Amino acid sequence: MIFKQYYLGCLSHASYLIGDEESKTAVIVDPQRDIDQYLKDANLHRLNIRHVLLTHFHADFVAGHLELRDRVSASIYLGAQAKAEYEFIPLKDGNVIEFGKVRLKTLETPGHSPESISILVYDLTKDTNDPYAVLTGDTLFIGDVGRPDLRASLGWSASELGGMLYDSIHNKIINLPDETLVYPTHGAGSMCGKNLSKETVSTMGIQKKYNYALQPMRKEEFIKIVTADQPEAPDYFTYDAVLNTKERLTLDESLEETLNPLNLNQVIKLKEKGAQILDVRDPMEYEGAHLAGSINIGLGGKFATWAGTIIERDKPIVIIAKTECVKEAVIRLGRIGYDHIAGYLKGGMESLLSRTDLLKRTERITSLTLSDKILSDNPPILIDVRTVNEWESGHIKGSINIPLNQIKERISEIPKDKELVVQCASGYRSSIALSLLEMNNLSNISDLVGGISAWKAVELQTVN
Repeated sequence: MIFKQYYLGCLSHASYLIGDEESKTAVIVDPQRDIDQYLKDANLHRLNIRHVLLTHFHADFVAGHLELRDRVSASIYLGAQAKAEYEFIPLKDGNVIEFGKVRLKTLETPGHSPESISILVYDLTKDTNDPYAVLTGDTLFIGDVGRPDLRASLGWSASELGGMLYDSIHNKIINLPDETLVYPTHGAGSMCGKNLSKETVSTMGIQKKYNYALQPMRKEEFIKIVTADQPEAPDYFTYDAVLNTKERLTLDESLEETLNPLNLNQVIKLKEKGAQILDVRDPMEYEGAHLAGSINIGLGGKFATWAGTIIERDKPIVIIAKTECVKEAVIRLGRIGYDHIAGYLKGGMESLLSRTDLLKRTERITSLTLSDKILSDNPPILIDVRTVNEWESGHIKGSINIPLNQIKERISEIPKDKELVVQCASGYRSSIALSLLEMNNLSNISDLVGGISAWKAVELQTVN
């Protein structure tokens, strides 16, 4: 048996290839939308990808099941409770897909979503009775379980799904042998849970011992725990969950439509008509010089998550990037279903060299300079755009906490007649925030270089 995990750090997403050399057959589980890596590895091992499984309709990314169907004629499998526009094979408890020395057996494990399944993986050359691994999707994570509150807008209450999750965990998953390897679809950084480990594989024995959700408890207690203190989910989560049920453009088809070079005049006209100008350069480059009115979300951070949080779906996107980064930006937007891209600025920032009247730069302030200003007679207002939990764990005295995912709705709370300093943990989120404030006609704003990390590095005090 060939078993490979792929881990996409920017989305904290794991997908899997399981192959059998004897039958030359492979299956892909929970693929990302750009599928070339699976095709490359299948070709390397002389395998044909005949099956593609989704453990559920993912909310935080668009899966590559249609891409694999159209590229290599793979059959799509979903949980039996799923409803989709495209043809698929429904999987119920106990259903088996077997090829050569590999057996995949279905467990219906609703809770994170009503159609969720887990996949038992058997290597028949080693053991025909006990599974080698279980692919748990978003049902069981390393150190956590999937959140049950993401289907509220689609008619499912968190308590209802929480009860299903309890039954899936305590009546099915927990009965697997301690030696069974646990491979989930997400790790630390994902908003599909609240306490995910950085580890990408574990065993059932370890999870039974250390995962809070697998400890003995009543269903009511479990529901209370798993529904409490969940992070606020980006708006695009529901959009992606629904899109994963649809017959839609493949990523290749989308790239053909969206990789359009635009000259500066075309970009300006699109901007005047309401297009969103998305500058994906690093914050330092953006703050040095950028097109006025553009939004900065750098490719170097949690790009897809923040793009899905900040960028609107009903307005076209124009990308500003270094030439070699344009396709990467389009693909990473495509991973979350953001295909409404009008094109990109041909030549990037170099095309603005003769139009300095269209440029803006962002002021930057060091921790020591800010410390002096705070003690002056006219101190600036400090906006901390980290999460509430981050802010409560330690912040600069007098700062105002407005988390980045709330800043568009709370801009009216920020004075327009005061000097402002925006700060996050390192400078990534503060640059996004600054670009949004600038779009809303706030001026006299500075970015704290290095964020709270730099503040602490020079031994300046924080308060809780």
